[in-house]
Amino acid sequence: MNSPVSPRRPSGPRRGPLLPLVAVSAALALAATACGGGSDSEDGVVELRYSWWGADDRHSTLQQVIDIFEAQNPDIQVVADYTDWGSYWDRLATSTAAGDAPDIMMQEERYLREYGDRGALADLQEFEGVLDLSKVDPLVAESGNLDGQTFGIASGVNAYTVLADPEAFEAAGVEMPDDSTWTWDDYAEIAAQITEASDGEIVGAQSMAYNETGFQIFARQHGENLYNEDGTLGFSEETLTEWFTITQDLLESGGQPGASQSVEIEAGGPDQSVLSTNQGAMAHFWTNQLGGITESSGREIELLRYPGETEHERTGMFFKPAMFYSVSAESEHPEEAARFVDFMLNSNEAAELILSDLGLPANIDVRAQILSSLPPADERSAVFLSEIEGDIVDGNPPPPIGAGQVVEITKRVTDELSFGNLTPQEAAQQFMSEVEAATGDA
Repeated sequence: MNSPVSPRRPSGPRRGPLLPLVAVSAALALAATACGGGSDSEDGVVELRYSWWGADDRHSTLQQVIDIFEAQNPDIQVVADYTDWGSYWDRLATSTAAGDAPDIMMQEERYLREYGDRGALADLQEFEGVLDLSKVDPLVAESGNLDGQTFGIASGVNAYTVLADPEAFEAAGVEMPDDSTWTWDDYAEIAAQITEASDGEIVGAQSMAYNETGFQIFARQHGENLYNEDGTLGFSEETLTEWFTITQDLLESGGQPGASQSVEIEAGGPDQSVLSTNQGAMAHFWTNQLGGITESSGREIELLRYPGETEHERTGMFFKPAMFYSVSAESEHPEEAARFVDFMLNSNEAAELILSDLGLPANIDVRAQILSSLPPADERSAVFLSEIEGDIVDGNPPPPIGAGQVVEITKRVTDELSFGNLTPQEAAQQFMSEVEAATGDA
């Protein structure tokens, strides 16, 4: 499943003991009695620790941002603490349980409730006068809220879209769709036409079923959602069956690669997508992945609205917080930590360095300020987000505890469906049963 926050290969040191995700809840319960975070140096300078995940270029950029902040705030020193995505959550859970949580940490929506409900995160509303949240995009401003408290503030925004290669369409002799009106039937038909017209040299579309976000949009189009506000499942078996039926139809028509090939493509990540390798016409990715896929493909990849946005009474696309800035509830220097978050969120100087790596800035004024500095692909993503903003109805509540396991559940059920071991209805039933068990909704 492609990461919503970085199209690059993960890198960085792996440090500290591992803690399985199933043990996170118990580990976090220990944190309430311990103290962690930064400390004071002998000269009275407050030391904060800031943890994030990412690749080497992100690490280098954020260190530059830290240097600017420290120059403007000589009473604060920020220690960088980073690793790759795969190691990040194990290490964060372990350090939190040990009472050594970083003062400022990156959070992702699948895990925000996990930490917020266990009392590990500070309520950012308490830092009024230190942390200014007034310029955050309204579509994501409350995305980090749980039970009246704000446990995270979005660093930036992304949208899940269909990326399309006009050269592949042209080579197959198939017209690009009108993404302001196309339906799911259109999508399936176009994908099949491309594969057939090119004698299989160009596949119509990469499998869309490996990322639950695609279904989330589909469910929203049907007036449902992936999760309700209370963390329970917010969709019907009928809607999920319909979603899996589209994938089955695409497999039967040749509109997407077969099961074995789809497994290989998914394992290869964005760099091995059908778009990056010039072997397909469409694939589903986040807007901030456009730049990497454009570079890998050597072509001008385009962004398309999701199919089905005009088929029902409401649209399904939404702005997703790329990630969240959060402050540890056990930080010895919470106000200084909030000052750093304010700098990351509201400073043009920080944004000019970060650009869209943490999503297009959530601060709408800062977002406008950096548009002219963005690489061409990221600028096109910014324009696309601006174009669809008026059609977006609302955001989504934070996923329930255990939602991180849904990534693997989605892959497993999709493979079973693709290899013919499950019908669409059986796939829907298995998905719902496993997700309910993972999130405590059984």
